Formats: sequence, structure tokens, C-alpha cells
Amino acid sequence: MRRLTAASERWPLAAAFVISRGSKTEAEVVVAEVSDGKHRGRGESVPYGRYGETTETVTAQIESVRVEIEAGAGRAELQGLLPAGAARNALDCALWDLDAKRVGARAWGLAGLERIDPVKTCFTISIASPAEMADAARENARRPMLKLKIGGADDLAAVEAVRAAAPKARLVVDANEALSLDDLRRIAPAFARLGVLVVEQPLPVGEDASLEGYDSPVPLCADESLHTRAELATCVGRYAMVNIKLDKAGGLTEALALAAEARAQGFKIMAGSMVGTSLGIAPALILAQGAAVADLDGPLLLARDREPGLSVIGSLLEPPAPELWG
Repeated sequence: MRRLTAASERWPLAAAFVISRGSKTEAEVVVAEVSDGKHRGRGESVPYGRYGETTETVTAQIESVRVEIEAGAGRAELQGLLPAGAARNALDCALWDLDAKRVGARAWGLAGLERIDPVKTCFTISIASPAEMADAARENARRPMLKLKIGGADDLAAVEAVRAAAPKARLVVDANEALSLDDLRRIAPAFARLGVLVVEQPLPVGEDASLEGYDSPVPLCADESLHTRAELATCVGRYAMVNIKLDKAGGLTEALALAAEARAQGFKIMAGSMVGTSLGIAPALILAQGAAVADLDGPLLLARDREPGLSVIGSLLEPPAPELWG
């Protein structure tokens, strides 16, 4: 018979992670484990306060489906047992891991891939003064892609300072809903001049309609405005790219389905994540195959990662060992 456990963990960050909504100094995660007596599958999720989640509410949601999971409910059944979010993600990824170990295959094989390649991830520069962001960029100037958190009065100065400090790095700008349309119109041309590849979630959720008819000089990416396939239609004509995260989608199962449908509708894909450990990032490496942008730097931001963790060379994430996941 199966056995389900769920527990919260805290992992200190190497430095404060600051976005437009606030800052944190540790990653709070929930780990779900499903065992069949012979094999053990694990999945990690990151509760996100933006969506009303805490480690307590996520753990409670996991506990609410204990009977069904221990009775044998699989990934397909799980989609109807819990809504999209961190709880379903932890369980979904645990079931992927369990299934892979049970049949003696790798999880990407179960997803229809013969192999997965290493993934180059963005490295995030938190909101700070332009000088401080430039210092951080200078320290990481050899990384192939930097993601800049913005949302203050010095946004343009900060991006200019980072570009000067890291002239060869590709730049992604993430506003986390902090801009108005007037702000975007004012600074987007300068972002284009500075070589910014994409601006992520410029406007607050619910204001996306104002992007209708706006011809942005820099492609726009939906993040908070898109969780699952249910919201994809609202992104048409407003965004060129969508950021798919396992914690938003409620697991790898929905994330892969969302990515396939988004590509079919002409969207480029950003494979994103919350700040967590290698266990939470490992399943997202499957999603990141062929993505235009990968933002999976959680393990790079930790003071320490779990063991075993992902093998990381600079900004290159190697496929996970079976002992970690999948």
C-alpha cells in the first residue's frame, strides 16, 4: 500500500531576494513523498503568498487527498483532486518520480523525450540601487543571461547600469506587475536600445486588456497573468511569450500540456520557477527543453542546496541524477 508524507523545509539564501512586492532571505518549500513500499517518489513546491499560499495551507491541501493518493490515484486523477498551485505541484512531481523509479525509466522518457539536454538558466539580480545592481551584474558578467527585477523610480537607470557592467550578457527584465502602461510606453524604447530581450509581467494582473493594440518595442511575457491553459486565451494579442512555472500550473503534467498548447498558438516559452532547491527545479528541466528562456536559478541563489543536488557549471544545469529526481 502507498504511504504519503508531506513536510515543510527552510533553506537560507546566499543573499536577500528582492522583487517589487518585497524581499526574503530563505526559501520555504514543501516536500511531498509517495512510497509504494519499494520505491519512493519526491516532489518539491514553493508556496507563494501572492496567491494566498503558505507552507501550512499547502501541507493541508496535500493532506486533504491522502486517502485518494494512498489508494493509488495517479497523475491523471490528481488533476481533478486539487486545483492548480503548489500543493498539486509537489504531489504531481512526486508521482512522476515514483512512476519513473517503478518502471525503471527516466521521467523525461515518460514525457516522450529520448533525452534532455543541459539548460542554461538566467541569473537573477534583485531590485536595489542602480549602483548595487551594477555591482551584482559585474560579479556575474560572464553569465550568459541576467534577469533584472525592477519596480522602482530608478528602473531605467538600473538597467542602463547593468548593461554597462555586463555588456555581453543577454538581459531579461521582470517588473512583477509594478508598471503602468504609461511607465511601459516611456521606458520600453530605451529597453530595446539596451538590448533587453523581453519584459516580464509589466502590468498588474487584470490590466492586461490595456495591452491590446500596444506595439511594444520589446516582446512582453505573461507571468502572474497565466497559470494554466485556462488563461492562455487572454494572453493572445497581448503577450509574445508566456512564463510557465510548475508551482503555478500545479505540476509538470499541466505545465507540459500548457507549453504544447502555447506553442501551437504561437507563443514562445519561458520555463520559470520560484526560488527553491534542486528537487523543485529538476522536473522543470523537462519543461525547459526548447524553451526560449529558462529562469531556473533557484539552486544558484541558495546558501546551500540539498544533497544530492543538480550539477551546476556556471549557469548550466545538468540533468538530474535518479537519486535526486526522475
